[in-house]
Amino acid sequence: MSAQFDDFSLEKSKSQIKRELHALQDLGERLTTLKPDLLARLPLSDALLKAVLEAPKHKVHAARKRHIQYIGKLMREQDIEAIVALLDQMDASTRQYNERFHALEHWRDRLVGGSDSDLEALLGEYPEADIQHLRQLIRHAQHEAAHNKPPAAARKVFKYLRELDEFKRGLR
Repeated sequence: MSAQFDDFSLEKSKSQIKRELHALQDLGERLTTLKPDLLARLPLSDALLKAVLEAPKHKVHAARKRHIQYIGKLMREQDIEAIVALLDQMDASTRQYNERFHALEHWRDRLVGGSDSDLEALLGEYPEADIQHLRQLIRHAQHEAAHNKPPAAARKVFKYLRELDEFKRGLR
């Protein structure tokens, strides 16, 4: 009798199944807000990608709701963990994105205020970096800081570091 009870406890309740399906629909609806170039980076099936790209065409509430349900149905066959991981890296409201952003700011500050050892450490982490371009950006940023000018070059250093990081993570 205890074996039957154990089998029963492993089954999901109807409410739990509904919550999971609604979560997939919510994730699918979140995908409909992304730009096509970001969607291309996600591991989506062709049918799901087509459905997500067609979502803005549905203006009437009932039609949009049905289409989101269809997207949720297609989401069941996807690698949800991979999709969520990439979305979290691209979404500015997530902790993971903010940690990455702060790490890149730290690199920028080390490079602008630092020595060649900091640059070598960065090149160890991002070997595909264009060292001449990076050195030029750093020199301009150091010149601006020395003359109390607005940090336009420091912003360019950060932008370049972000591009390197996105390339390394497969987001570009």
